[in-house]
Amino acid sequence: MTLKQTLGFFWAYLKKYKIQAIVMIIALIASNYFFVLAPRYLGKAIEELVHYLNAFFTTGNASLDAFHHILRMMILFYGISIVGDFIGIFLNAGISGHTTNHMRIDMFKKVEKLAIRFFDTSNDGELLARFTSDMENIGNALQQYLVQIFSNVFMMIGVIYMMFDVNVQMALITLAITPIAWIITIIIVRKSKKYADLRQDCVGELNAYIDEKISGQKMIITNGLEEETVKGFYSHNDKVRANSFRSEVYGGLLFPVMQGIGLVNIAMVIFFGAYLAMSGSVERAAGLGMIVVFVQYSQMFYRPLTEVAAMYSQMQLAVVGARRVKEILDETEEVEAENAQVLPGLEKELVLHDVEFGYIPGKQILKKINFEVYKGKMVAVVGPTGSGKTTIMNLLNRFYDVDAGAITIDGVNINDLTLESLRNNVGIVLQDSTLFTGTIRHNIAFGKPDATDEEVQSAAKQAHIHEFIMNLEEGYNTEISDENNVFSTGQKQLISIARTILTNPSLLILDEATSNVDTVTESRIQKAMDRIIQGRTSLVIAHRLKTILDADHILVLVDGQVIEEGNHRQLLEKNGFYAELYENQFVLD
Repeated sequence: MTLKQTLGFFWAYLKKYKIQAIVMIIALIASNYFFVLAPRYLGKAIEELVHYLNAFFTTGNASLDAFHHILRMMILFYGISIVGDFIGIFLNAGISGHTTNHMRIDMFKKVEKLAIRFFDTSNDGELLARFTSDMENIGNALQQYLVQIFSNVFMMIGVIYMMFDVNVQMALITLAITPIAWIITIIIVRKSKKYADLRQDCVGELNAYIDEKISGQKMIITNGLEEETVKGFYSHNDKVRANSFRSEVYGGLLFPVMQGIGLVNIAMVIFFGAYLAMSGSVERAAGLGMIVVFVQYSQMFYRPLTEVAAMYSQMQLAVVGARRVKEILDETEEVEAENAQVLPGLEKELVLHDVEFGYIPGKQILKKINFEVYKGKMVAVVGPTGSGKTTIMNLLNRFYDVDAGAITIDGVNINDLTLESLRNNVGIVLQDSTLFTGTIRHNIAFGKPDATDEEVQSAAKQAHIHEFIMNLEEGYNTEISDENNVFSTGQKQLISIARTILTNPSLLILDEATSNVDTVTESRIQKAMDRIIQGRTSLVIAHRLKTILDADHILVLVDGQVIEEGNHRQLLEKNGFYAELYENQFVLD
């Protein structure tokens, strides 16, 4: 993002707290005004002290009243400055906390509205990094550096004004090498930004790698790939280390460089201040005070640049984090037609007419697919891996939209239906079931949170999982988590079926629901499936043909095309692809 876009991103959130921000800015302006004013009085104090000493040694009669008054004023100014800083820091803590909270909420809400295509093309670990490290970097920057940024800007403005008000010549001398400082800063900043961007992207890739390997740890161990996996980690980790090193080196250069320039500037101020005093351009007592004042102002002027240099690396990480968060917020959400209709249920038929689709442009997965699923009928789709069976399921739920052709329910294109009503009427039992953290009851009632205990137990009984649940110590109140998961793969599938039974969808899709279990568990799952399929409009994507022998209609899908169709008996009589597939499975079984 450009600087303008970055500022716009943060302003979109910070503007919600305009009143607090205005009070904070007023407090910081007051704090920095009196802080900048104090050195001027320090110069006057030195001038009065010199006058006092001269009077004392020449006349023996002198008063320190003016000197004491100036000291009291300086103490007052520094006191007001401290109070102003405290108010600014206190208000900023609230603003930054709420801001990052809203960013995180907005990003999660956005993720929940994104299409399946986004998740299919994204990595979980990389996405998680945006919620963790990126948001942490943004939060740290807002909490630690927002006040400093405002303070430093106000201080620089105040110092410039005060310097020119005291002495124009000395002000120009103090600012003489500022262009050099800015040029060096810009060069270093650009280099640091480049490697900060690369570092955060590499962190996302590293998180993705770790997430992938941890998820597949059993496979890694069984294949003896631990050493290769560690080597792969080294590679990703080295990229993070190398870019972090470069970013930190360039970011770290700013601080000593700016300190060096500041020291050179102080030397210039002392030299030219002494020259003006010695040449008689200013009265000597005033000249001594002026030197002290401008030494203070020189330090104040370069202090903001030095502080920005010191915190630049973290600020850059926040900018990178903002870019990565904004990328999520700018993702395209699922869209509905303007006057989308509500689907009350499937009353007649589901029709696919000349449907074509490809995940990648130019590479078609489905080619001119045509078939109907009539109400109360069971249609099965079989075929080799990669033929497009699961793709049909993705299209029916509008996880993806067709490239050509149309899918209609009771004559209405599903693109003209509300997504909520479409998906409320389509129930899915996937090949890989998912259980969420919570109780068993919570998992079964996931699609219908207001379900009664009787409804939950009835669904579990129909799915043949009730007896197992009741044998658990806590029954339906048994807590499930990553550390405490009491279910086998088959039992998870039965829970998933119970969840689907409870939602009572008008169209049921079973996506190879028995492909990952043993034959005994498969038999139990098949009984549960037979129960929920009975009398219900259903589309079964099958790997094992014996699970769909009673289907009303069977489609044989190969390379994205329907090459055969009919019921089981008809397809066997054709002695084609299906018959060969059935014979092979029958022999294997």
